Amino acid sequence: MSERIWRKSSRSGTGGAGGQDCVEVAALAEGCGIRDSKAPDAGHLTLSPESFTRLVARVKRGELNR
Repeated sequence: MSERIWRKSSRSGTGGAGGQDCVEVAALAEGCGIRDSKAPDAGHLTLSPESFTRLVARVKRGELNR
């Protein structure tokens, strides 16, 4: 299996004392991987490309804000 390349948004900043709430994504053989950038060893979620596209659209529309 090839090595996974995890990426996070360039808008996420570098962290620091307050940290940043950020996720990383990777293209996986079985779909799109999503993980917490602060806890990369905690595992990841895998979504189908279609589900990932729907998730990103909902985030952009602000539908998942608390």
